[in-house]
Amino acid sequence: MSDARPNRESSFDALAPEVVLRAIEDAFGLRLDGTLQAFSSYVNRVYGVRTDAGTEFVAKFYRPGRWSVDALADEHEFVLDCADAELPVVPPREDRDGCTLQVISVDAAWGTQEYAWALYEKRGGRGFDAESDAQWLRLGALAGRLHMVGRMRDSSHRLVCTPGGSTRRFVGELRSAQVVHPDAREEFYEVAEAGIELIEPLFDDVEMQRIHGDFHRGNILDRDGEGLLLIDFDDTMVGPPVQDLWLLLPDHAWAARRELNLIAEGYSQFCELDPKNLRLIEPLRFMRMIYYLAWSALQRNDYRFVEADPDWGSRAHWVREVEDLRVQLAVIAEDVGQGAR
Repeated sequence: MSDARPNRESSFDALAPEVVLRAIEDAFGLRLDGTLQAFSSYVNRVYGVRTDAGTEFVAKFYRPGRWSVDALADEHEFVLDCADAELPVVPPREDRDGCTLQVISVDAAWGTQEYAWALYEKRGGRGFDAESDAQWLRLGALAGRLHMVGRMRDSSHRLVCTPGGSTRRFVGELRSAQVVHPDAREEFYEVAEAGIELIEPLFDDVEMQRIHGDFHRGNILDRDGEGLLLIDFDDTMVGPPVQDLWLLLPDHAWAARRELNLIAEGYSQFCELDPKNLRLIEPLRFMRMIYYLAWSALQRNDYRFVEADPDWGSRAHWVREVEDLRVQLAVIAEDVGQGAR
């Protein structure tokens, strides 16, 4: 059963519209016309603003407590590296002191609340739905270019995408939050632990580097006359490159072999892909399922999230999640068994 008590440490309750507008004007010396458009975002708060001259920007306020300032700086560094390499990204805007990451302190009824945030040029586009061979090749090539930049340097403050480096942490966060329904609690943690133990050896000696972490088609826009635009580096991590490839697929790898082969072909124009690492796709899917539960738990009391998924945290919800994890674990166990023969 979900804990309905508000978590002030990760709350946006103190982020009033006037606080947002004043912070932007003070940091960047802009004169805003008072427009404040709230965009759809569960974890963070994202607003569209406009200057008196009509120039539009997007301000992203990070959820308190999710990432450290150092981890957010690593995200910005990756995006800026991509921009320097002429990849199609939107870099955070520098303030008058040359800084891209801002932090403000707001007095709230429960004490002082800090918010880290950044400002971006507003650039829109439509979703990119790859259908032709050429379009799948474009996606693979974009991932390859991204990973060329990712290899340029380390990212020491971001999550490491391995069962021990991230999935155990997410399971621990779910335990601490006490969100798993009592009727499913024991079974859920048994399945989670069994999955981690099964897949952990598969990550031994796997190449790790900076990756986007959430490289799915929803984060790739198509801009008329300009091409593709890669957005939302919020889940930047250190992990196996194949993490940024399997999320593009419309189905499981065995049911999307054509698309996977085309992505790999496009990718190979810029980076070498070790075919053995394709075995990580289903383990990474299992890890993603647990990550998503922890991601949802972080915002379970947010009114936007509750409206979108009122069933989250119920007995029925957790029974379904346990069953889905069991099915995925069976898929992995079969793959591991076949690989051992």
